[in-house]
This record gives sequence, structure tokens and C-alpha cells, in this order.
Amino acid sequence: MRHIEQIFINGEFVTPHGTERFDLYNPATAQVFGQVRLADEHDAERAIAAAKAAFPGWAKTTREERIAALKRMHAAVTARHDELLEAIIEEYGAPASRSAWMASYPADVIAQSIEALDAFELTTQVGAATVQMTPLGVAGLITPWNSDAGFICGKLAAALAAGCTAVIKPSEMSAWQTQIITEALNEAGLPAGVFNIVTGRGETVGETISRHPDVAKISFTGSTNTGKAILRNAAESFKRVTLELGGKSPTIVLEDADLAEAVPLVIQAGLMNSGQACVAGTRILVPQSRKAECETALAEAMAAVKSGDPRDPATEVGPMVSEKQWLRVQGYIRKGTQEGARLLAGGEGRPDGTQAGWFVRPTLFTDVNNQMTIARDEIFGPVLSIITYRDEDEAIAIANDTDYGLSALVLGGERASVVAQQIESGRVLVNTLAHEPKAPFGGFKHSGVGREMGAWGISAFMEPRTIIG
Repeated sequence: MRHIEQIFINGEFVTPHGTERFDLYNPATAQVFGQVRLADEHDAERAIAAAKAAFPGWAKTTREERIAALKRMHAAVTARHDELLEAIIEEYGAPASRSAWMASYPADVIAQSIEALDAFELTTQVGAATVQMTPLGVAGLITPWNSDAGFICGKLAAALAAGCTAVIKPSEMSAWQTQIITEALNEAGLPAGVFNIVTGRGETVGETISRHPDVAKISFTGSTNTGKAILRNAAESFKRVTLELGGKSPTIVLEDADLAEAVPLVIQAGLMNSGQACVAGTRILVPQSRKAECETALAEAMAAVKSGDPRDPATEVGPMVSEKQWLRVQGYIRKGTQEGARLLAGGEGRPDGTQAGWFVRPTLFTDVNNQMTIARDEIFGPVLSIITYRDEDEAIAIANDTDYGLSALVLGGERASVVAQQIESGRVLVNTLAHEPKAPFGGFKHSGVGREMGAWGISAFMEPRTIIG
């Protein structure tokens, strides 16, 4: 059994005031492999106080000093790659197709922040005025379980680049990954209090951070409902907020799309991170005139997807992170059938060859209309829906008929870029699944507030100050 008994406050590993123990599960076996002792409100307040005390000194550091610190962080996190990879597989269940990227991403995103800070304009002359970009203060960083280490490093690197200090509340379900990253960040030798990591529940530690008057900024990635609660809490003290929330992303297959090229991208977009991704393209919009052809090609591709043991190199979809998440996905599959959608692949239950563990059959529905529950709600699992459209205008209307607007994918010929510019989404991919870390990332509508990545990610932790004279 792995026991995690400490949190990180003011440059030291300390025993939490909180006494609750939280079981850590291997989702591929549904067996407990460890426990973490959770922080409470008192611990969160201590961490906030440490970050507040460290802020004046860190805010005065130069660009060069911050870059040097970020480079030390990058080296320390890179050195823990193999250990982090093992934790991602055992604690989260990411298959080989995803886990290798997830283990490399934390270091990569620090490197991206270094590059962004190096080019960032901290001071700008505007007419007779000098505009200085100044750090906000203490940043509360709240991260989810579906890419724990990457979100910790990405948010922290941007906050530190801006001159902020930080209190991080990672998901309690990712405590082993958090421990490895915390140890690495400690080895980077940052001043005490500049970053603090307190693993605890959202209703205790997260609530304290989002309400505390000494926290100037919240950066949260997670569910839309939790994001709404954070926004309400933040209003009391006018906290600045960046919220990266849910999605129900459309993948639009245009009339002239080459299905041999499009179908693999459709499947990858829908099943990325085992379907546990806010950007997953779970609504597949296809032309009515090519419905049968698309159904056949997509059903064959889905039937070929292997869901199972994340340590099997052939596995493309790993287990859901928890029993709660598994039951949630099963409920949506049942709901889809009840509302009249037709199964083309998958369905309820576990895939053949799996017994224990929270495995889901990669599921594809057709005859879905955009008002069905499976077309409206973010399922957060490998469940995809085919929705037909009559013409390009209707495809755009259906794509935009959602509370969300985080990501979208358009597949086709010369009209693809024209269609992409009419989608209400923070990011629209055209015939690619490539990621551009220098570009802003975030959502429209209920998918969030503000942007992360690149210069936009650093700016989110700063306010402009104008000096005239």
C-alpha cells in the first residue's frame, strides 16, 4: 500500500491538519493501492498565508530570474518522467497511446511558458503612457484528475512567469501523480511559499481558496457546475478568474470529405484520453446524403477500437477513472437507447475480456437528434453520436446549438476553413488534431471564461498599470 501523508506548504512537506484518509484506486483492477491524507480548511489558510508572504519578493524578480527558476523546474520534472508514467498508468489507467504524452506534457508545458515569458512584453509605450503588466497576487490553482500533472505544471508555470505566487489544489484522486510532481518542484529550489500544494476536497480546500480575500486570482479546470460555484464565490472579493470547463464538441464531416482520411480523425477526436477529455468530439455531424456510408465506416472503425488493460500496447481506450464515472457513462448509454438512438457499436457493460476494472465499451449511436440527452450533456466517456444535416447552414446551426463552445473539428475540402470561421468555439481544428501551445486555449459560453497558453496564459495572471507623466 502506498501512503501519502504530507502536503507542501511554505517550502516544506508537512503533516496536514486534516485527518480524513482517501482511498486511491487502480481503475483497471478496481482495487485500492494506496491512501492519501487530505488537507482541510485550516491547511488551505496556512498555504494562502505562505503564498501571501512570499508574493512581494517574487513579484520583484526579473524576467531572467523567473526564467532561471522555470528552467530548474523543467529539469526536475523531466528527471521524474519514468516514475510519473508509472503513476499515470496505475492511478489513472491511461493506455500507452495516451500515457506517454501525459508523462512528457508537464515538462513540455513548462518549456512553453519559458518561451512565452522570454517574448512577453512586460512594459509597453502607448502614446504618452507607459503600461506595465503587473502580477495580481496569490493565485489559486484548482486542477482536475484527467491530466493532473500537466495541469499543475501548466498553471503554475504561467502564474510564476507572471510574478504571482500560488496555492494549488489538485484532485484527491490523483495524489500519487501530485506527490511526484511536488517532489520534483521542491527540488527546483524555489523560494519558500512561492508555491504550495494542498490535496483536499473541493468542498473544503477548494471552497476556502475560492472565497478567501487574500487570493487575487482563480484558475480552474473542471466541470461547468463547479465553475459556476467558483465564479459566485469569486465575486465577493472581485477575484480575477480563468475557468476552463466542459464541452460537447462537434466534429463536422463535410459533403466533400474523404472518409478514408476523415474517419481516423473522427475516432481519435471522440476517444482521446479514453473519452475523458473536455475537448472530445462526441457529436459527429454527417451529411444526410452520405449517412449510410458514414455509418458503415464509423461503425467498423469503432468496432476495431480495443478497450481494456492500459498496459497492453494495443489498448486505445483505458478504464474510466472511478466507479462513479463508470456508472455515469453506463447511465448515458442506457439513456441514449431509451430516447430512440440506434446503437452501431458498443453498448452497456464491459468489453469482452475484461472483468474487474471500470472498462467501457466504445459506443457509437446513430439516428441521434441534437435535442437528445446524449447530444446535450457532456458524458466524459467513449460515447459518440452521429447526427445528420441537410446542408452546410444546418451543419453550422447544429454545431452551434449547444451550451458549450470549447473545441470543434471540421473535416473536408475547400469549404472547411469557411465553415470553421462560423463555429462558436474557442478553438476550431481544420483537417488536423494538432495542438498549438503558443495559441490561446479556452471556451465560449458555458465552456469557460478567459484563456490559457502562450502569452494569453501569462496575461491572465496580470493587470495592466498605466503611468503617465
